[in-house]
Amino acid sequence: MAVITIDTSTYEQQLKEKQQRISAQFARFDAPQLEVYDSPKSHYRQRCEFRVWHDGDDLFHIMFDQQTKEKIRVDQFDPGAPLVNEMMQVMMDKLRHNEILRRKLFQIDYLTTLSGEVLISLLYHRALDDTWQEAMQALRHELQQSYKVDFIGRARKQKVVFGDDFVTERLTVNDKQYTYQQVENSFTQPNAAVNEKMLAWAQDLCAPLQNDLLELYCGNGNFSIALAGQFNRVLATEISKSSVHSAQYNIAANEVDNLDIIRMSSEEFTAAMKGEKQFSRLKGIDLHSYNCQTILVDPPRAGMDELTCKLVSQYDNIIYISCNPDTLERDLELLCETHQVSRIAIFDQFPYTHHVESGVFLTRK
Repeated sequence: MAVITIDTSTYEQQLKEKQQRISAQFARFDAPQLEVYDSPKSHYRQRCEFRVWHDGDDLFHIMFDQQTKEKIRVDQFDPGAPLVNEMMQVMMDKLRHNEILRRKLFQIDYLTTLSGEVLISLLYHRALDDTWQEAMQALRHELQQSYKVDFIGRARKQKVVFGDDFVTERLTVNDKQYTYQQVENSFTQPNAAVNEKMLAWAQDLCAPLQNDLLELYCGNGNFSIALAGQFNRVLATEISKSSVHSAQYNIAANEVDNLDIIRMSSEEFTAAMKGEKQFSRLKGIDLHSYNCQTILVDPPRAGMDELTCKLVSQYDNIIYISCNPDTLERDLELLCETHQVSRIAIFDQFPYTHHVESGVFLTRK
């Protein structure tokens, strides 16, 4: 069996190296001591994608070596959550001898949860006809005797859903459980255990603030739902239609009654706040009735544009979640003209890689 293994004995050292690197990179901002939140040493990824390789009668998952581009057979994957590994084995056993379902299959994506649900997407280089759909339905019916599993088939201009196109995750933060709908192909934090720690850190920051919160780039409401209890009111923005839909579902599922989400980009929201442009999407929402002294941003890897940085700097308290230390450093150069770094943390979302998720809490000077 081909197993992608992790040498877990190196974990503490790799985390220490990240700690040293980030501490050095942000030392010029007079940041306090870096807070470090570790990851499980293995089986931490709830979301994994694999190419599929056909070798005669055999069928197996593969990955490509980043340096040599050589293909590597993967039967078990140590970074993958236990349910990912279990379903990898199940799927190959079921597909290997099923000519209808394996033909022209080139990729399988697994999305799992701590709550035990799994969504499997199969990607094909052919049309998914009635025969394929009948075979897929039969496989789902068989596997649902043992697993909470749904399927999606994808081909050119085709998406066929068997069950739901989402999973429902349940995260526990400070002894309270939160429910999150996570839709296939939309962004979610892949390391659920570290996400719980990140949300707990943010709750700790916000507990004494007692005002209103504005969140930009809110995604499916990951932060805004967990933080709603710390604030009087929360206003959040997100540009992705599917993420906004999930956020609305999550608001209802968690019985949150003080959170409004608007589908807008950060640039559009900046223009609305400055009164430069009116948007029908803001109908019924009085922006100026909010007492938002705190803002949370969780931007993409590119960070924030200069206009958004200037908008953000107008708030007394800034929580900046970043997946890219370099764009975080660039944005802090602007933000630290008016604010100081009061707390800084790293969350090891991606162990054994150079990637680091960071959290910075800034307060007005």
